[in-house]
Amino acid sequence: MSFDPPLLFLHVAGVVVWVGGMFFAYVCLRPEAASQLEPPLRLRLWRGVLARFFTWVWVAVAVVLASGLALILRHGFAAAPLYQHIMFLLGLVMIAIYAFVFFTPYAALTRAVAAEDWKAGGAALGRIRQLVGTNLTLGFLTIAMGTIGRLLG
Repeated sequence: MSFDPPLLFLHVAGVVVWVGGMFFAYVCLRPEAASQLEPPLRLRLWRGVLARFFTWVWVAVAVVLASGLALILRHGFAAAPLYQHIMFLLGLVMIAIYAFVFFTPYAALTRAVAAEDWKAGGAALGRIRQLVGTNLTLGFLTIAMGTIGRLLG
């Protein structure tokens, strides 16, 4: 596979925004917000943070998908090494999980905050937390494939 620095940069930058943002939110912001804020403030904070973050994730998803496809198709999809197919599959699963989070529990969180239904908002936020944890794990597996996957053969 030929080296294409601009496409690779776009791909890595998109991954940094998406996976790095999930890491920050899950590992740093979530526990601190839970320990310092009562549910109404915490849910309003998360609604606002996620609104900003998800805007960037849509951009990152488009960039990662487009650049990843361009990189893998340079020599034909079938000719790509196994680790690239694994990365592609994991990426598609991550995109599906993200789309579900955005259109289902995040939409529920937004409605609950608007209605000041803190119990429903807490349930929606809990579901988001679980799915972000799953996507963060998949993100790290995908990064592992991109960095050490070629060693697998």
